[in-house]
Amino acid sequence: MAADTLFGVHGAALEVRSQRMGVLASNIANASTPGFKARDIDFNAALASVEQAGGTDLSAATRYRIPSQPSMDGNTVELSAEQTAFAENAVQYQTTLSFLNGRIGQITRALKGE
Repeated sequence: MAADTLFGVHGAALEVRSQRMGVLASNIANASTPGFKARDIDFNAALASVEQAGGTDLSAATRYRIPSQPSMDGNTVELSAEQTAFAENAVQYQTTLSFLNGRIGQITRALKGE
């Protein structure tokens, strides 16, 4: 279980946020691709999957977005929603990374006897 490791759930959270960033970036990059279906990762489901299985296969937690206004060409990317989700995920990723850096600093200080 990830909560029993040195970094607790934060290592798994960082992995999920990283993969989600890639999915959101793909959505943004394909905003004008006809027929492209926007996807997202359900963070809670993905985190539970990573904690239980210890792997990084998040296919079960990946969902297709349901757009409020799909385009005529079948593309379901809503650029403003994707950009907002990307920015929020980036902030959450940075927060988790900062926590982990602080934890590493504590461990380093403890090992040095400070």
